Amino acid sequence: MRRVVVYPGRIAVETTDIPAPGPNEALIRTLVAGVCGSDLHAAHGRHPFVPLPYRPGHEVVGVIETAGSAVGTFAPGQRVIVEPDLPCWTCKMCTSGRENLCENLQFFGCGYAQGGMADYFTLAANRLHLVPDALDDHTAALIEPLSTPVHAVRLAGDLAGRSVAVLGAGTIGLLTLAVLRAHQVGKVVSTDPLPAKRVRAAALGADATIDASTPDVAGQVRQALGGSADIVFDCVSVQSSIDQAIAIADKGGTVMVVGVPAREVTVPLPIVQDHQIRIQGSATYLPEDYQESAGLLGRGAVKTADFVTATRPLAQVAEAFELASSGDHLKVLVTVGRAVTALPGRPADDGAVC
Repeated sequence: MRRVVVYPGRIAVETTDIPAPGPNEALIRTLVAGVCGSDLHAAHGRHPFVPLPYRPGHEVVGVIETAGSAVGTFAPGQRVIVEPDLPCWTCKMCTSGRENLCENLQFFGCGYAQGGMADYFTLAANRLHLVPDALDDHTAALIEPLSTPVHAVRLAGDLAGRSVAVLGAGTIGLLTLAVLRAHQVGKVVSTDPLPAKRVRAAALGADATIDASTPDVAGQVRQALGGSADIVFDCVSVQSSIDQAIAIADKGGTVMVVGVPAREVTVPLPIVQDHQIRIQGSATYLPEDYQESAGLLGRGAVKTADFVTATRPLAQVAEAFELASSGDHLKVLVTVGRAVTALPGRPADDGAVC
């Protein structure tokens, strides 16, 4: 089978053996995998937790080919989406229902032995979710990335009627904006330095958009909101955005850190303490976030056409990464389709490789 491996300075499609599932695992044939911002950070050596080389692909839709002897909830032919965080299930976080914060966490497709940008992969069955029949493959591929802002919005609490700022109008920032609109937020302002991204934010329901590179972006956001923001979602997580977020939330607001920081930043701790500003991290998602994401996509609150802007076959995965890095696209999908390699004990598939 084929699999993608990201090395320093290059992205390769290699050949390897098809893995065999263990008793609690399923063998999945990949249909489509999304290129995540985390993939881009890792490929450029900027992800704090993913060293190179690595095997990418955690936004994955596939079909179960075979299931291990102890798997009773899935059957061959069922379409599934991967929940890629791999908890230990025994630590304090796991036993209290916070497995996204597992003290021994591994992450499929991010520093793990396997990734979903491959013809096949194996994964524990409890990390799989059935894809609703109403969702096509491209829509289903948005469940995982959408679950990140769904989780962040859920952590923020009841946002109905509250004033909100979203820093960054990339994929996660725009998905956050869509989730906020579905939660009937009050006024929401989006910031980004790129005009095209601000146009997208306005089209997705931002009440105002502000150029993030202007000297007084915090003042302009506060003016557009009519005061400080109750919640600021920082979907960029660099020094300039955290500075802006704290200024926009001042006083008494919450800064929700959603984007993965490439490096450490500093915060004005005396201001944070004296002005009672809350800084809240938001880490990945939980099963209930997957359920809400599938529901939002199913009822059209988040539309696939607004986010999936390019697709490339697995053989052109390097180009898919380039497109995703260009700033001209939101979600780039890598289509995999049927592998021509025969599974052990089964005839070769005559279907064409996508």
